[in-house]
Amino acid sequence: MGGQVMKIPGLGIIAALVAMAGMACSPQQQSVSQSEPVAAAVGQWMDVSASLDPATTPVYEGDAPMKFEFLKDMRRGDGFTLSVLSLGAHSGTHIDAPMHFVAGGAPIDQVPLAPLIGPARVIDISDAVQAIDARELNRHPWRGAQRIIFRTRSSRRGWMTSPTFHRDFAYVAPDAAQLMADAGVQLVGIDYISAEQFGAPAPRTHRILLRKGIPIVEGLALEGVAPGDYDLIVLPMKVRGHEGAPARAVLRRRNP
Repeated sequence: MGGQVMKIPGLGIIAALVAMAGMACSPQQQSVSQSEPVAAAVGQWMDVSASLDPATTPVYEGDAPMKFEFLKDMRRGDGFTLSVLSLGAHSGTHIDAPMHFVAGGAPIDQVPLAPLIGPARVIDISDAVQAIDARELNRHPWRGAQRIIFRTRSSRRGWMTSPTFHRDFAYVAPDAAQLMADAGVQLVGIDYISAEQFGAPAPRTHRILLRKGIPIVEGLALEGVAPGDYDLIVLPMKVRGHEGAPARAVLRRRNP
C-alpha cells in the first residue's frame, strides 16, 4: 500500500485524515441506538469501528484473547503513560486479506487502496435472517453497488459491544458471495466478527471473495446506521506479511 496515491472524487484529504486518526481503541464519536438506526445527515462522517476493549469486544471462538495493560500510568504516579496491547489480527473491526484463506494470496499490507475507499451501500437484513443467501440478497437493491455492507441481527442485539461470542450470527452464504463476486463488487462488509457461517465445513464464502481480490470487512459497528448509500473509508493497520489487521472505518451519507 506504500506509495499509492489516489484521486477520489468527493473524498478529500480531510476525510482521509479522519479515517486514519488512530485505530479503533477509542470510543465512537457519536452515540448510537442499540435498536433502531437513524439516518445521518448528508455529509456527516460516522465512525463505524468497534471500540477495542477486552471487557466489551467479542473474540471469535478459539482466537487470541485481547489483553491491554499499562506499563506506566500517570494515574499511579508515574511520569508518563505507556501501554502494551496484545490482540489477534481479527479483533474488533478488521479486514481479511486474500492470504487469510487463499494459498499465495496477498497479505494485508498489499491490499490495494481502491476497494477500501469509495461508494458503499448498507443493506438492512431482518433479525429473523441468519443465512444471507442468494435468495435473501436478491430481495434487496444490491445490484450496481460497488461495495456492500450488511447490517444484521448483530447490530440490533448489540453483539459488537458484548464480550460473549454468539455462534448464531448472520453470515454471507456462498451462493450470495458468488453473485457479488460475479457482479464485480469490490468489497463486502458485515457487522460481526466473521462473514462465514460458524462451523461451516469449508470457508467457501471467504475463498469465493478473496480469490477475486475482494476484501472482507468484519466487525463493523452499525447499530445506528440506516440502510442506504454512503461514502466509505476503511483502512487497516499496515502489518507486513500477515493475513489481516484491525481497521478504522467511517461512513458518510451520500446525496439521495
